[in-house]
Amino acid sequence: MSQFDITHKDAAGRIGKLTTPHGVIETPTVMPVINPNLQTIKPSEMRDFGAEILITNSYIIYRKDELREKALADGLHSLLDFDGPIMTDSGSFQLSVYGEVEVTNQEIIDFQQKIGTDIGVPLDIPTHPDVTYEKAKQDMDITIERLREAREFVQGSMLLAGPVQGAVYKDLREECARELSGMGFEVYPFGAVVPLMESYRYADLVDVIASAKKGLDPAAPVHLFGAGHPMMFALAVALGCDLFDSAAYALYAKDRRYITSRGTYHVDQLKYLPCSCPVCIDHTAEELKKAHNCTELLARHNLYVTFEEMREVKQAIWEGNLLELVEQRCRSHPRMLEALKQMYNYSPWLEECDPSSKSTFFYCGPESSKRPEVLRFNKNLERLTLKGSVLIRSYPTKKDREYDNVMMFKPPFGSYPQDLAEVYPFNAEVVRTPDYESLETAYLNTIRLVELNPEATFTFFMKERFEHPLVEKLGEMDNFTIVPPKAD
Repeated sequence: MSQFDITHKDAAGRIGKLTTPHGVIETPTVMPVINPNLQTIKPSEMRDFGAEILITNSYIIYRKDELREKALADGLHSLLDFDGPIMTDSGSFQLSVYGEVEVTNQEIIDFQQKIGTDIGVPLDIPTHPDVTYEKAKQDMDITIERLREAREFVQGSMLLAGPVQGAVYKDLREECARELSGMGFEVYPFGAVVPLMESYRYADLVDVIASAKKGLDPAAPVHLFGAGHPMMFALAVALGCDLFDSAAYALYAKDRRYITSRGTYHVDQLKYLPCSCPVCIDHTAEELKKAHNCTELLARHNLYVTFEEMREVKQAIWEGNLLELVEQRCRSHPRMLEALKQMYNYSPWLEECDPSSKSTFFYCGPESSKRPEVLRFNKNLERLTLKGSVLIRSYPTKKDREYDNVMMFKPPFGSYPQDLAEVYPFNAEVVRTPDYESLETAYLNTIRLVELNPEATFTFFMKERFEHPLVEKLGEMDNFTIVPPKAD
């Protein structure tokens, strides 16, 4: 029986059910990071914010005598006072920071099993994005060997994660993912991506996720390590990530930073609190700044916002408009906009994942012209056979009966049969004055349609605001006539 069952899909994103020894969690979701030594908010309170699963560091517990003995005697869940699923990292983060850890791969896996971890992580090698290709390949090979070793000696009910490494090298990420996929891990974290997010290299992050996803079984659950800012949840989910972990809620609060789905503010620069969570309802900006427990209050706000955004993402998947949410969120920062453009470079792959029928297509800007639905329409033009006279109209006319075929023209799709006007995605809500990119895509699709049907003769009743350089190319085609635009 699979531990991960997908219930709804949109783009490469999905809502799923992940079964663990301590219960079933619904994904996509966020795992708040719990520091065993210092807890800004108690783990027992995390369900109040919407948390179904936590993540902590087994290496920190292993290194501290008091924590280790209590975890071995009473179990991890008793140690943290949390009865839901808990994932534990292995010390790989410490390895990336300090260069070494005082534990072997087998020892830390054995420890995670003994303390009752729900999802354990082997001691992989996190590779910084800016290392050479040779170094990334060397670290990846060590990681694969350690994971193969871990897969062989894990027994019992603990789920085992297989971290995918390879730095920013797309071929290595895909190779690593494909190799690990054959070993049958229950969860696949994408590791060593925090430096990319800290330096706002979101376009590179898109490459890492998409490349690794291509090497995995499409149904495998994916964990994006260290991704905790709600601004990028929609993007990462649309690319197929299911689990996120966040220490940001506490780390940002310590620095007096206030998280929103559009970015981060320093609380001392706020005049108003643009949020309706319990913290922001009960405090003014000035009261929050001066509160003796400001750090805790900010951490609580940050958690509320984090889970609110994840619910927004899940609702978008359920409604079938996740990509609209992605486009909205990605316009909150120039580097996120770069990531959006990069994501649509993977539209052929996204189109394979994207459901063929869902809710209304909303055009949100030039990037929408690259969406999977538009690409799918271009591919399906080969199925459309036209003979005789064809009317393509961009506005109502009384000449329909004079033609053998009547087609509508709507950017960014182009020309499609009139009978499909109310069918997804041609029921799209689009701007009345199309931008250059949507017109370019629409005219390229129309040119291809004409080329695929050389026996038909086309007449295009064009709107004035549909002017574009490609109109000239259409007009030069032997079987295509353009009726000059009329005033709107």
